[in-house]
Amino acid sequence: MSAPTLAVVVVAAGSGTRLGHAEPKAFVPLAGRSLLEHALERIFTLAEPAHLVVVAPLSHRDEADRIARRVAGHASEHVTIVVGGATRQESVAAGIAAVPDAVDVVLIHDAARALTPTDVFERVVERVRADGVGVIPALPVIDTIARTTPDGRVRDQVDRSELATIQTPQGFPLEAYRAAAAIASPGHTDDASVYAAAGHPVVTVAGDDAAFKVTTPWDLRRAELLLARARPAIRTGIGVDVHAYDDSQPLWLGGLYWPDEAGLAGHSDGDAIAHAVCDALLSAAGLGDIGSRFGVDDPRFADARGAVFLTAALELVRDAGFDVVNVAVQVIAARPRFAARRHEVEALLSRLLGAPVSVAATTSDGLGFTGRREGLTAVATALLHGVS
Repeated sequence: MSAPTLAVVVVAAGSGTRLGHAEPKAFVPLAGRSLLEHALERIFTLAEPAHLVVVAPLSHRDEADRIARRVAGHASEHVTIVVGGATRQESVAAGIAAVPDAVDVVLIHDAARALTPTDVFERVVERVRADGVGVIPALPVIDTIARTTPDGRVRDQVDRSELATIQTPQGFPLEAYRAAAAIASPGHTDDASVYAAAGHPVVTVAGDDAAFKVTTPWDLRRAELLLARARPAIRTGIGVDVHAYDDSQPLWLGGLYWPDEAGLAGHSDGDAIAHAVCDALLSAAGLGDIGSRFGVDDPRFADARGAVFLTAALELVRDAGFDVVNVAVQVIAARPRFAARRHEVEALLSRLLGAPVSVAATTSDGLGFTGRREGLTAVATALLHGVS
């Protein structure tokens, strides 16, 4: 694929002070995922390929990289992470400097506007390309606006027909914006003002009510409820895990220790049932998979038991606004003999997840690696219910 000619710079270096969170705003969770992740998901649904530049605080650079590459998936080669500056203008400058030279149109977007619909991005790109101007999404002001004195007295009312509420992403021809930024004075809080100060025209396209900026706890709750309203009430997911037998390891399966049985090779305790259930839960909630959420390089999960993964996955699912309705697991293996402890496994998993879990086991009648007694497969399905 040829190099993208569109780039999106996502500014994610702001603080979360007014949200009441210690972490930077872009990394505050919204329905189980960070604001940054929600913002990036919309960018990667653009019809046109884009190079993504995320501007993050130094303290969260690695986390921003993990999030961006998880969302980008196969398009990860078109992701760049840079560290922001002390002001928004400095952060944008850092992002613009990292945009590849093959790009001709750049969009600058705030991660805090996490629910901005993809069609707003599309409108901005289309207008920049059509007219070679700066483009900003805008909404008409519908409230009556008054001009007041410092002591609170109303002086007069302002004609709102000439006013608009400005949103992001804001789009520009890349080289013209770079030239404008190079001569801009400090203190600009808006990208279009940098562009206009250099004498370039700026026009508006229709914004969207969903593109509001998450700034306060009220905004965050509003975003949660909007996501809940858009989410299907019932979600299903599937998870599969496969492990080879390892005679040197103890066997942990379904959260239980199985004495006198060959263990399973793999990260942590190799509990294929627990890992398959985690994948099913995360899949149903749209939260990725166990590898992306609890990777092998995460020290929290080194040698961890299956119950640790299940508890962590359940917390993510609940934070995303879902309850577990039920989980079903099918184990395919020649050993161990499962029937004697099936009810014990079901009781433990049901207690951990707070929902019914059923487990069944079968063999593959001598076929394949399970039939050759080389390993074990677990397949899990999960049913979730969305809650507001």
